[in-house]
Amino acid sequence: MSDENKPHDAAHGHDEAGAPPVEAHDHDDGHGQAEHAPAGPGHDEAAPPPAETHGHDDGHGPAEGDGAQAEPAASPPPAEAHGDDDHGHEEAAPDAHPAADAHAPDPAGHEHEAPAQPAPDAPAVTPTEATAAAASRPPVWSDAGDAPFEDVDATPVYARGKKGRKKVKSGGSETFEIAKTIFFALLIALVLRVLLFQPFTIPSASMEPNLYEGDYIVVSKWSYGYSKHAIPFSPPVFEGRLFAREPRRGDIVVFKLPRDNRTDYVKRLIGLPGDRIQMIDNVLHINGEPARDVVVSERDAANMYGMPVIRARETLPDGKTFMIQDYGPGNEADDTRVFEVPQGYYFMMGDNRDNSIDSRYDQSADGVGLVPAENLIGKAEIILFSWKPGASLWNPISWFSKVQPSRFFTVLD
Repeated sequence: MSDENKPHDAAHGHDEAGAPPVEAHDHDDGHGQAEHAPAGPGHDEAAPPPAETHGHDDGHGPAEGDGAQAEPAASPPPAEAHGDDDHGHEEAAPDAHPAADAHAPDPAGHEHEAPAQPAPDAPAVTPTEATAAAASRPPVWSDAGDAPFEDVDATPVYARGKKGRKKVKSGGSETFEIAKTIFFALLIALVLRVLLFQPFTIPSASMEPNLYEGDYIVVSKWSYGYSKHAIPFSPPVFEGRLFAREPRRGDIVVFKLPRDNRTDYVKRLIGLPGDRIQMIDNVLHINGEPARDVVVSERDAANMYGMPVIRARETLPDGKTFMIQDYGPGNEADDTRVFEVPQGYYFMMGDNRDNSIDSRYDQSADGVGLVPAENLIGKAEIILFSWKPGASLWNPISWFSKVQPSRFFTVLD
């Protein structure tokens, strides 16, 4: 090999950045373009293109080679090589891949272990940026209850709201919660009242001796099905009865007064559709058959007209038995015409026979008349509470002085 093709001794030296030397071969064609020496043994075929050198023919100054590592952004620029013949300046290829040439030997057979360097495209992190990133991270708190729990998404569910988070309710929200509670309570009460039970207070003595004025009774709404009168204020939402069931003779029934469809009445059901009802000489006849009355007692007391009070046990043709109260024969309703009960209607009578306005009196005479099936509300089941006449809701003393505990929870026949 001639002297001009031999590399300068400095070509095998190392630059300040620790890059391996590169042999520069000057060709006789005079173009001044340095060709890369053939790769030595073990050189990766995927290695980046050789670095171009701008050097003098005397070889002064270090030259960059294909085995040089890419420097990070903060590193000083590599040294340039100056040549004698063409003083051109050629820079190293910016896309050098240190990963491919990190362990490749140079042409002279020297292997150089590349120092660990960051990725070429990784931005340099300054101390100021590292401090700012650490400050932006949420602090790690212990389980001793010292966490403010400001970051709700990162806080455990079981620990949220225990400390540092105060729930402040305004007056408006509290008022809304109270109103909502009252609304749902009234809604539940309405559903129970329409579908299951409804309470009533007995206002008169027409059902003595079984119901007294001041008794507080409970009526089952499902016994006969549901009509518009099962709903408060009887809205005309539908006609007839839903889930209708036939009542039984002898039931104590609450119904709407047919002549106004507003007033609540309570009587005993005596005549079913198709029956013939008549009072003859103070004796009830159903379909021509008299009901049997057995006198139980004649009280010494008299009614407001001076008539003695008689109590008897009456038995209907189908076997239903209950107590009645009477003032003896000779009263206005002790003898009546025959009442034929049409389909869809019922005949009602009070247990206090001589002190009851019932179906024996026509509606034209301010009586009850025949009661349509649609007007039935329910069956009286039990006396829940009872107070003597004169008790008042606005007089708390009467709650205790007029109470009748012996009638509480009395099941009605």
